[in-house]
Amino acid sequence: MPHARQHAHQHAQTRTRERRHRLATEAARLMAEGGIRDYHQAKLKAAERLGIFDDASLPRNREIEDALREYQRLFQRENIPALRERREAALRAMEFFTAFQPRLVGAVLDGTADTRSPVMLQLFADDPDAAPRFLDQHGIPSESRSRRLRLDRERVGEFPVLVFSAEELAFDLTVLPLDLLRQAPLSNIDEKPMKRATVAQVRQLLAEEEISGYEGAGESR
Repeated sequence: MPHARQHAHQHAQTRTRERRHRLATEAARLMAEGGIRDYHQAKLKAAERLGIFDDASLPRNREIEDALREYQRLFQRENIPALRERREAALRAMEFFTAFQPRLVGAVLDGTADTRSPVMLQLFADDPDAAPRFLDQHGIPSESRSRRLRLDRERVGEFPVLVFSAEELAFDLTVLPLDLLRQAPLSNIDEKPMKRATVAQVRQLLAEEEISGYEGAGESR
């Protein structure tokens, strides 16, 4: 009997894993094809479509992100030049905003950007008016918004956001105080400190992409 119970337990675990994978794949498809940006929303919609409602089968956001990257690689090859274009634009923007110690964040950094994704940067200044003033001085019209970010398990802050277009791309800049350079806000994907990249790291990313692009071209010949 213990053996039978163990077998049933393993079978249940396997079924749960399969359902999680199906849900992650469907949520990724909804994000890639349907333009849903919110992982939680995509997860719930996928569960509704597949008729899977037990909590154990709900994938983590990071699993959906991995599935999204894989879906784009297989079915949305047009995202490869779109990602490259946005990373190159991000580098130019970061050089432009060098006084604000910019960091690249979001889909352009993690590789899930598509043709609709904005270039998201974090700028750092204790004077929240410094960044809008800088844009005004350079004749760049922008729209002001705000964004709530979780700083740690207890604290949430609201920060100014500047949105503008350049090079036919959308840019989204969150202006944070200087002390948040040391400790990144928490990601809404996995509630760990969000991934951020400096100018040097974005340059390195582009260089590595170029090398792998040459290697891929060599293999296909």
